Amino acid sequence: MKNIIIAMINKNRGLIIGRMQPVHNGHIEIIKETLNEVDELIIGIGSAQLSHELKDPFTAGERVLMMRNALIDEGIDLKKVYIIPSEDINRNMLWVSQVEMVCPKFKKVYSGNPLVQVLFQEAGYEVIAPKLFDRKQLSGTEIRKRILNDEDWKSLVPNAVVEVIEDIDGVNRIKTLNKKELSEI
Repeated sequence: MKNIIIAMINKNRGLIIGRMQPVHNGHIEIIKETLNEVDELIIGIGSAQLSHELKDPFTAGERVLMMRNALIDEGIDLKKVYIIPSEDINRNMLWVSQVEMVCPKFKKVYSGNPLVQVLFQEAGYEVIAPKLFDRKQLSGTEIRKRILNDEDWKSLVPNAVVEVIEDIDGVNRIKTLNKKELSEI
């Protein structure tokens, strides 16, 4: 038992954290690349408390399901991955502690977000900026925009994500949220 505990502590475990609104092909590519560098990977579903807003239309549970199903379809070993929702606490100096509290121990943080990079660097973590894949198209903002404009968005996300969005009527949700937000202007 003691050896198992020591092995769990000494794992080369990394963290990727993002809103994943929705999970897209760029996220999956970064995850695959990162899994070549670490033994295990924590995928933090950030801003877990947010949903049903135009910028954050999907619940944490829906995003976990999107991620899990996409990883399975990609043949990624789920024994090497933890998918953990993490809420914002709106206090940057405390946020790293919040993430540490809900995650297993990790040594490296992979993020392209400058604020996330600075916060984890200041907390003593090794921070790596992963190569971003086709960032102009592979972003949640672009995908949500395409959904609103009835443009092709399905080619930018894994098929498993398309299925989840269709199952929850996510296209209609985004379009309805857009109408609501326009009426409030």
